[in-house]
Amino acid sequence: MLTVVQHPIVADRVAQLRDPATGGADFRRLVREVAEYLTYEATRDLATESVTVRTGLGIDAACRRVTQPGPVVVPILRAGLGMLDGVLAALPNAEVGVIGLRRDEQSFRPVVYAEKLRDDLTDRDAFIIDPMLATGGSLVAACEMLHARGVTRVTALALLAAPEGVAHVREHVPSIAIYTAALDDGLNERAFIVPGLGDAGDRLFGPA
Repeated sequence: MLTVVQHPIVADRVAQLRDPATGGADFRRLVREVAEYLTYEATRDLATESVTVRTGLGIDAACRRVTQPGPVVVPILRAGLGMLDGVLAALPNAEVGVIGLRRDEQSFRPVVYAEKLRDDLTDRDAFIIDPMLATGGSLVAACEMLHARGVTRVTALALLAAPEGVAHVREHVPSIAIYTAALDDGLNERAFIVPGLGDAGDRLFGPA
């Protein structure tokens, strides 16, 4: 499932993110904001349970809370870290794991260089966060690592997505739900999203 979040505030933030005149501090803030909006959209069917809360007036109110253990949030290093605070603003009690993937610039295939995940994530939901869904290789590799640990449902959050990457991911992980703020035109010869917003990692954290 692919969901392109249609909202005036999200569209406004994406326009600012695309603008090369947007400086580092503002870019980081905007990424956090869009990540939070995407999380709200992506968690509409998050499992909840009934609870009773006694209010300040001493009256019991029937409420619902997110069922625990909640989802695991997995940023793909390094650019995914820029979205993490926004996701955690919506899911403050979420567990966080990380996967480090770099792209081989010759083959454009992902290479794992770091991983910190629980060995057993049986029946847990996972949210993979990465600003750019370009070729889709990194997202597929991350899904494989999570499925191997027992994760049953994976949701991906991306600021921008390319049709080629979406197609690749859906071919290899048909059950995945993808939420993005914009579906762009495609990839250039360097496998960068166009029109895109530049290198998200560099704009977030400086040249690597």
